[in-house]
Amino acid sequence: MDLAVFDLDETLICDDSTSLWLRWLVSQGFAPETVIDEDRRLMQRYYAGELPIEEYMHTTLAPLAGMATPTVAGWIRGFIHRDILPRVFPAARERIQWHQQRGDKVLIVTASGDHLAIPIAERLGVDGALAIHAEVVDARYSGSMLGTATYREGKVVRLRDWQARQQALSFTRTWAYSDSFNDLPLLAWADHAWAVNPDARLQHEAEQRGWQICRWAR
Repeated sequence: MDLAVFDLDETLICDDSTSLWLRWLVSQGFAPETVIDEDRRLMQRYYAGELPIEEYMHTTLAPLAGMATPTVAGWIRGFIHRDILPRVFPAARERIQWHQQRGDKVLIVTASGDHLAIPIAERLGVDGALAIHAEVVDARYSGSMLGTATYREGKVVRLRDWQARQQALSFTRTWAYSDSFNDLPLLAWADHAWAVNPDARLQHEAEQRGWQICRWAR
């Protein structure tokens, strides 16, 4: 059995799940419009490889502070149906199915919060998700993050921790899929690296390293 690891945003789907979620919250009156501008500013830093992940998570989790987890879970179910599933690349579904038919374990590993990533993984029918942990206190979101962020080198750290806990599983090879230069540590860690719709820096790196480059379209 192999392990297949997929980034989420702009790899499995054609947009950023957290940005979509913030726009949904604003459209429903659950967050101020200023959060969209702040998200845009931070995403520019992400594309530049300079994102302060703690600031990003503080900004994106702030609208949920004090909200009950069952309430938010209900919102997210509707959000995924309306805004995430229509944006999944058909080729991404095919690639997930290819791994599943081989008997591989399939995970999503993303710098989005786990309140979004875990239900998205469930709806896509994969085995789970590693994401940034949104702190919950007394069944309510605190607005803070916990633990090692699944961002840049943190994705590999979390994956290694996850693998260490899978005592009943042994993986022959690992596959990794991402669009972003920020995931260079993840792609370099894998036995088989796929650059999906890569940004310019990842395109160059993939060409230099002989990685698979593919173009997925809606």
